[in-house]
Amino acid sequence: MIFSTLEHILTHISFSMVSVVITLHLITLLVNEIAGLYNSFEKGMIITFFWITVLLITRGIYWKHFPLSNLYESLIFLSWSFYIIHMIPYFKKQKNNLSAITAPSAIFTQGFATSGLLTEIHQSAILVPALQSQWLMMHVSMMVLGYAALLGGSLLSIALLIITFQKDLIRIFDKRKHFLNEFFFLREIQYIKEKGNIVHSASYLSVRNYYRSQLIEQLDNWSYRVISLGFIFLTIGILSGAVWANEAWGSYWNWDPKETWAFITWTIFAIYLHIRTNTNLQGTNSAIVAFIGFLIIWICYFGVNLLGIGLHSYGSFTLTLN
Repeated sequence: MIFSTLEHILTHISFSMVSVVITLHLITLLVNEIAGLYNSFEKGMIITFFWITVLLITRGIYWKHFPLSNLYESLIFLSWSFYIIHMIPYFKKQKNNLSAITAPSAIFTQGFATSGLLTEIHQSAILVPALQSQWLMMHVSMMVLGYAALLGGSLLSIALLIITFQKDLIRIFDKRKHFLNEFFFLREIQYIKEKGNIVHSASYLSVRNYYRSQLIEQLDNWSYRVISLGFIFLTIGILSGAVWANEAWGSYWNWDPKETWAFITWTIFAIYLHIRTNTNLQGTNSAIVAFIGFLIIWICYFGVNLLGIGLHSYGSFTLTLN
């Protein structure tokens, strides 16, 4: 009873902190001049990270195992992982370009875990014999950290695609406008009206295109770094899982649905890293592969649990239908 009450309090404190933090983040995006809000946002992220850490430790101490035995615990750990990724640039005193990705991702995963959509996953239980192993912490933590990094990097690639698509769309409309002006013989009149502003407009467009290209390059570089980190975690998680499977089931690989989709995920991001080594294919091409990987991760991490079959069915769940 005491543990249940403590966990309930910690869950609501952490979620309330995330709500406040995301509100501050949205304000800082709209009003860049207020430096104090940005500092409050970063401090709020650290405080929320602390409360989630306390929640995981409390749950682990009470149930006497690493808190990654079901979907609820893995979602909380996934949210915790997003905070880790967020705070790395902060403690390195670098500009945190990941905050627009990590902060919403943290509140989404934590909000879903604590929502009423899932039933009977908040309560932990005595581990089945297959999970009573030291490999639980190694395998599952590496997999979830890998998912968090790969999701964050993929979202950066998706942002790159959106900005690039917007840039191409603007270019298409500009060409269409130029064609209409010439077709209706308005080029001379427009030139007279805008003669005084032509230099200013050209300068503005040049600066805007420069900053847009710089942003696209930064998104591409950050996406590559984060996905590379996630790929390492994912590789370690798959290898440790194979060793654990051999101890528990007598076989390194069983082509279980979870294993199969994990292998597909690993293959997709291996293709991404291979494409990224070719300078001619960097940017949009590699970002498209990362976007495909983003969808595959959710199938592997979340979609397979809907089936509730296979050797990895411990994290399956049912939805509450009101």
